[in-house]
Amino acid sequence: MVAAAWVVVAWLLFRTSVPHLDLRGLDVHRYFTDAELRRAHSYARFVYLIWLAGTIATIAALVVIVRRAPRIAWSIGLGPIGSGVIVGMLTLVTLWFVSLPFGVLLQWWDHRHGLAPGNYLDWLVAPWATLTFEAVYAMGTIVLVMGLARWLGPRWWIAGGAVFVALAVGFAVLGGWVAGAGTKPVPARYRADVRTLERVEHVGGTPVTVQKVSGYTHEINAYSIGIGPSTRVVLWDTLLDGRITHGEVRVVLAHELGHVWHRHIWKGLAWFALFAFPGAWLVARVTRRTGGMGEAPSVPVAVLTLVLIGLVAAPFENLVSRRYEAEADWSALQATRDAGSGRKLFERFERTSLADPNPPTWAYVWLENHPTLAQRIAMVQAWKRRSAQTK
Repeated sequence: MVAAAWVVVAWLLFRTSVPHLDLRGLDVHRYFTDAELRRAHSYARFVYLIWLAGTIATIAALVVIVRRAPRIAWSIGLGPIGSGVIVGMLTLVTLWFVSLPFGVLLQWWDHRHGLAPGNYLDWLVAPWATLTFEAVYAMGTIVLVMGLARWLGPRWWIAGGAVFVALAVGFAVLGGWVAGAGTKPVPARYRADVRTLERVEHVGGTPVTVQKVSGYTHEINAYSIGIGPSTRVVLWDTLLDGRITHGEVRVVLAHELGHVWHRHIWKGLAWFALFAFPGAWLVARVTRRTGGMGEAPSVPVAVLTLVLIGLVAAPFENLVSRRYEAEADWSALQATRDAGSGRKLFERFERTSLADPNPPTWAYVWLENHPTLAQRIAMVQAWKRRSAQTK
């Protein structure tokens, strides 16, 4: 009965409002030159290599910490939970330092291709508010999970799954406010567009603000974040620096408001809830060999387990994400009725982000959480044909 309910909920979450479209077979040479395609492929190959090397380094670092955790926990001597928090902090700091060289390499690569100004200090400092918030949340999670494990024993995962879901919801709510900190109101020339699109997409009153990122990147982007009272859309200031037209900015706005309209963050939380209990059970099983989650040496074991789960689950997560991104694209087309700006925007992404219009299959499956540029342009063309038929 539980399994049947799980399948039904998953099926409902997987559905979107996008009609069935055949997006295969687009000739990318009609929209991008051979030189642009070669440059995008060359840029992407190095990015893929850095991702692979970073993933291997992360797993290797966690394996080393797992082996040394018992001795470290014993030397701390602050009791199981106190030692667990210290071991958890050590694990997170180690992973940050391990990821740092790969981040620097990507910044160097972006600078070499004109995607970043090469200001490494701004790049290093910019995410500290978010990183601090995430670190505090992680420490709180460790305390709660270890407390549950010491109180409930091996069956802690039943209550733990519910705690994980509650923490994820709290993270989503607070994350919207954290992301909004330091942002500025959208420029006056776009405010009428915001009001119109909010009305068309039934999300009136959604704050739209601008985040300064031009100190460390030239790429253009925007995102929706938060749930409930913290829901907002954040535009990068690079989106408004004159490189893209007013119509293209409207498409971006409509896309992000489309995420809000279709409650994609809520749906993401629902997916998390579906997997939280199996994930907690697996963590409980794996950490038995180190005394269970009530013992400090189990903390890095749990982190390693979650990293491996994330790696295995990435193809499915990306599949769901691509469906929701496609739905936001479709909503943007329906709201703006501007296929020309939509097509030009997706063409421009190749130049502003060096996105590969047709990435390798393995990269598409494991790394791409958006439809490819070829698929997005094909959707615009399909929307044009359907709109012409309904006139």
